[in-house]
Amino acid sequence: MANLKQHVTRLWQDDSGQDIAKYAVMLAVILVIVVSTVALIGGKSNNIFSEVASSIQ
Repeated sequence: MANLKQHVTRLWQDDSGQDIAKYAVMLAVILVIVVSTVALIGGKSNNIFSEVASSIQ
């Protein structure tokens, strides 16, 4: 019983996996920002290029 308590206490205090979780969350946030920015700019830039192409013709 004491061994189990020591094992659970050690697992509870071990924070080595928290760094990986932080990096994963940061990567997810950055990806969401990049994808939404590309989607927003992509639609507007397509309209601008279409206007420029039609004015050249």
